[in-house]
Amino acid sequence: MGLRFEEIDWRRTPIGEISLRRRRDPVSGEDVYEVKLGDEFLMSSLFTTGEVALAERGLAELPDTGLDVVVGGLGLGHTAQAALDDPRVRSLTVIDALAEVIDWHQRGLVPLGTRLSADARCRLVHGDFFALAADPRGLDPTEPGRRFHAVLLDVDHSPRHVLHPRHAALYRPAGLRALAGHLHPGGVFALWSNDPPDETFTSALTEVFARAAAHVVEFDNPLQGGTSANTVYVAGTEPGTP
Repeated sequence: MGLRFEEIDWRRTPIGEISLRRRRDPVSGEDVYEVKLGDEFLMSSLFTTGEVALAERGLAELPDTGLDVVVGGLGLGHTAQAALDDPRVRSLTVIDALAEVIDWHQRGLVPLGTRLSADARCRLVHGDFFALAADPRGLDPTEPGRRFHAVLLDVDHSPRHVLHPRHAALYRPAGLRALAGHLHPGGVFALWSNDPPDETFTSALTEVFARAAAHVVEFDNPLQGGTSANTVYVAGTEPGTP
């Protein structure tokens, strides 16, 4: 039997000290992987329902085959893997601001790392998603002007609770409009949030996109003994218009 607790990696990054930890769950006996930024928990493999729902709900509205998808925020890889599990996905570009997180996957330090790194459809890109989204050249640094069928974003806690102040601009109409310009006609933008549905943000989405909805995703929370919830926003552009 392995260690009950292990700090797999610890790094200093531009946004603070980040660590990857593994602990043995005393109830299930399974390994739980956690990422912390300083003393704050960023993500846990114990709670992945919302991350998976982000991909499934975002892609559900796309009827086409041969989908080109962007995931903003690699994390433990659950949104990326859920996207790759959809056979319609032709290519997946995963953008993360921390080279350290990409390195964890490429070295197989996290459970999904080997699968993502070995999938020929998947490319892990070290970059600032928010800067790329605001740039007219787009989200693919190697192909300026490239458009995508879906953009799935899971970086900040919510549109109101961001990891860095400069992220806030994306969640306003001007930022959303710039992001929508990187989508094909009929393309989808989907966002994970840890907060309940936010009417102000939904209004900003409907100002820019042809349709928008907030979906509450519930899941069991064994730590608190009950049910918790995330929100997945899904917004789509008008078919035939950029």
